[in-house]
Amino acid sequence: MGLQSALTTALTGLSAAETQIDVIGNNLANAQTVGFKSSDVVFADQFLQTLTLGSSPTGSNGGTNPRQIGLGVQIAEIAANHNQGTIEISSSSSDLAIQGDGFFVVQGDAGETLYSRNGIFKLNSDAELVNATGQRLLGYGVDEQFSLDKSSLVPLQVPLGTESVAKATEIVNFEGTLTPEGEVSSAAQVIESAVLGDAQTPRPDASGVSLSTAPFSDSSSIGVSTAGVGTLAPGTYQYRVALVDANGRESTPSGAISATVGVGGNIELTNLPTDSTGGDYPNVNIYRTSPDGSDFFFLGTTTAGGTFTDDGTTALSANALDDSTLTGNYTYMITYHRNGEVESRPSVLIGPQSVVNGRLTLDDFPVPPTPPVSGGFPAYDEIRIYRNLAGDQNNFYLVDSVAPGETYTDTKTDAQIADLDTAGNQLLNMDGPTINSNTLLTDVLKRDGLTYEQVFQEGTLSYSGRKGGRSLGEQTFEVTNTTTVQDFLDFVVDSSGIQTSQVDSQNPIPLSENNIPGESADLAPGAYINNGTIRIVSNNGELNALDIDLSAFRITDSVGTVTTPNLAFGVSQDAVGQSAASDFIVYDSLGVPINVRVTAVLESRTDQSTVYRWYADSPENQPGDGTEIAVGTGLITFDGNGNFVDATNETIAIGRNGVPSVSPLQFEMDFSLVSGLATQEASLAATRQDGSEPGVLNSFVVGEDGTIRGVFSNGITRDLGQLQLARFANPAGLEAKGLNLYAEGINTGLPVQGAPGENGIGKVIGGALELSNTDIGKDLVDLVLASTMYRGNSRVITTSQQLIDELLNIRR
Repeated sequence: MGLQSALTTALTGLSAAETQIDVIGNNLANAQTVGFKSSDVVFADQFLQTLTLGSSPTGSNGGTNPRQIGLGVQIAEIAANHNQGTIEISSSSSDLAIQGDGFFVVQGDAGETLYSRNGIFKLNSDAELVNATGQRLLGYGVDEQFSLDKSSLVPLQVPLGTESVAKATEIVNFEGTLTPEGEVSSAAQVIESAVLGDAQTPRPDASGVSLSTAPFSDSSSIGVSTAGVGTLAPGTYQYRVALVDANGRESTPSGAISATVGVGGNIELTNLPTDSTGGDYPNVNIYRTSPDGSDFFFLGTTTAGGTFTDDGTTALSANALDDSTLTGNYTYMITYHRNGEVESRPSVLIGPQSVVNGRLTLDDFPVPPTPPVSGGFPAYDEIRIYRNLAGDQNNFYLVDSVAPGETYTDTKTDAQIADLDTAGNQLLNMDGPTINSNTLLTDVLKRDGLTYEQVFQEGTLSYSGRKGGRSLGEQTFEVTNTTTVQDFLDFVVDSSGIQTSQVDSQNPIPLSENNIPGESADLAPGAYINNGTIRIVSNNGELNALDIDLSAFRITDSVGTVTTPNLAFGVSQDAVGQSAASDFIVYDSLGVPINVRVTAVLESRTDQSTVYRWYADSPENQPGDGTEIAVGTGLITFDGNGNFVDATNETIAIGRNGVPSVSPLQFEMDFSLVSGLATQEASLAATRQDGSEPGVLNSFVVGEDGTIRGVFSNGITRDLGQLQLARFANPAGLEAKGLNLYAEGINTGLPVQGAPGENGIGKVIGGALELSNTDIGKDLVDLVLASTMYRGNSRVITTSQQLIDELLNIRR
């Protein structure tokens, strides 16, 4: 029995040694396997035969111990060693290492949950993180807003090159120096257009008006007779005659004719002159002196070509002869007029006509048109006649007014009409009736010399002015047959960023000083009509000065023809005030770039503080209605040490109506780094803003908390997910599935799941790997011991065999 048990005992030793060699061989074979956990063989002896249990001490005996014969060794446990392996840096950002307790959670081929310490992961064609054998790494994914969705574990994705993201600007930081030096911004730039007229009022058609030299009243053919009887006092009498038209206007008077009579005589004038031009002067006025006198006074009227008898019964009137004449080269213009109403634009030039010591006749005046039922111009009932001077061809002075259809003979000298201090005299207004706020934009006229041009037409009007020397960007406006001048003014103000509304009742937008000659009242920012011109008042400060050049406006009509309205804006007042400006770009929620300009002007300074006012414009502002580019204004205050104190209304809102991004785009302006120290010039710069344009995911990193953070080409980072780890109370109880995978075992306990660093779970190191924890030196020593154990048990079997052989040889 003893030799047989020795054989079986030695056999258990051989079997145990073989098992240990197998385990050691597996450890050594996986010495380069990432995340491999080595195993140790734990032996236990077997007691199968008890010869005696022994005895307890007695009075005569001290007691004996049990006598037991061991029957070999058994494998009590093949214990997995889950000690930390060495962490080695990897060249791949997708490689992960766990430092501490825990396992990666992966999805098996059948959808089951498995666990691994092998952190070699890569991206598959679906941008999922998978290990070398295709198991997907599980964790929490993200929603459309890149927020973690912790409802369930899902395969983690890193969509390199396909995922895009943009970030709306939330804050803009400024730096610079807003100096208290320089002029306070007390005045704004004022620009004014040319005088603009209204095409609704008619312009006289003077193309049919005739201009000629009035006929000379020739006295050379007049016969004089003194043979008759009358009551004239004796003496010498002189006569002058003048052809006269139906309205009583005389042509050039004749020379003097003398006659002498005695007591009781009379004088008869025969063969009086006639109108040689065609009969516009059917009568003749007779003028005479007193006996032996020299001044001529009106005596009577008779038919041209007839006879006039002066018998003394008709007394001389008090109306002296007007013998004034014109000498020079003259041109006329006419207007329609009605008493109490504004007269029309002047006609084209009538003439010129040269005259020497004569008079000029105008005939065939046009009939004023009948005003429309809806109004538009007055019911003109007379025509005003204007004439230049012999020495002034550019200015036209009022000569007289006539009824339509009359013939007019001009007898007024240059001196008579040029004296504007004389009541009734006036200079012709070449521009005619000017615009008002209700004038249709398509009726606006601009005079170029004697030509009146229609400035606007129906179509799309684009406007691109300049403020502070910088372009404002282009804004558009639809001009229709109902668009008024006021609509146009509102468009220009909104598109120029001129701030007029009082957004802060405690700090209203200041008025401008009025330095325009002849004016004194303060100027409010905005656009309005001033004596027929469009006056635009900017906000105070040099860099708020608005300029509108010759090509600022463009109109594209329905057939694509482009015209350039020229309103001839000029500067009436220069802006005053220290100022600084900064242009920068912000981004909306879609990553659309938006241009913004902030201008700061020195508004006031006291013994204790310096105050600047900032104005913000954005040509991309899209409000619900209109084209307003002004998006905010407020104050920046500095103390006596130049330190920033506070800013008001520093939140800017830019409308995004008409585009699918979040509207409005709101962001804060941080002026806290701006200084108020004294420098020669003010400066302001936007040094940082946290928005960005669209960017593509091009890399990622994994943090210690397991968060996968994507890095986009625009510099933005976003969470792409968070891997989850599992910890077991007894990791040695896991069931190895091969391929570096484990399954939950009966004796592991339930998995404790969490993010790295939570619930006693270790941390994750991105771009690193955990090496095998095989201790090669120890395993080689154990291998020597195991082989020695195997050889020793072999010797026991050999010895037992020899003894059995000897026993069998006894019978010989």
